[in-house]
Amino acid sequence: MENSIELKEISFSDHDDRKIIQDISLEFRPGKTTAIVGPSGGGKSTVLKISAGLIHPNQGEVLYNGKNIALMSRSETLDFRREAAFVFQDSALWANMDLFQALELPLKIHFPNMTKKQRQDRINEVTAQAGYRKDLNIRPSRLSMGEQKLIAFARAMLCNPSVIFLDEWTESLDENSADRLVKIVRRKQIENATILFVSHDMRIIMDLADFVVIVDDGKVTKNAPKDSIISDLLLNDFVKIGIAS
Repeated sequence: MENSIELKEISFSDHDDRKIIQDISLEFRPGKTTAIVGPSGGGKSTVLKISAGLIHPNQGEVLYNGKNIALMSRSETLDFRREAAFVFQDSALWANMDLFQALELPLKIHFPNMTKKQRQDRINEVTAQAGYRKDLNIRPSRLSMGEQKLIAFARAMLCNPSVIFLDEWTESLDENSADRLVKIVRRKQIENATILFVSHDMRIIMDLADFVVIVDDGKVTKNAPKDSIISDLLLNDFVKIGIAS
């Protein structure tokens, strides 16, 4: 099935051999949105990065449309990178490129036949949608954290992804900017994109999620439709797993 992601018996340890993820198996439903939540340091961002193929597990497999991401050919990996997009919690913008160069790079890689004018138009389109209307010929260091988030989000939308990974993507944003990005994610839902996101914001979880996965101490403690999980949790549970109202 298209845009399906499956984790099979995943474990991951850091360089000090400390277990971050322990024997996790998950299926993220195609065309649905899953919120990954949990306490700080519980492993939720690691699960997100492993699901996106950005971190390779020490044990287990990550399957995209039934194929092991780690065993994909170069062309299959390129296709996956074009179809999937990741917004990092810290934005992860290239410090040695100006904003336009950083945004132009994925278009050059994935759409080599695009003209300079077409790339310019696409970059202007996605930055305007994200709410960034300032100069693109500057380095990321001149931006606020919120502005960096807008550029990182715009970069993720450039290739019109069908699989989207979002790590605290509304952090450092004012309410209007956050709402603008949420509306873009809603449009991607209408297009049947498969979306995985990490957030501690109850409003966004309630607005966007079809399913909720709770990761605590490197393990999945709950995995169910949003409404059934939310109705089962008490106020103390929300505090424990780091969800704010």
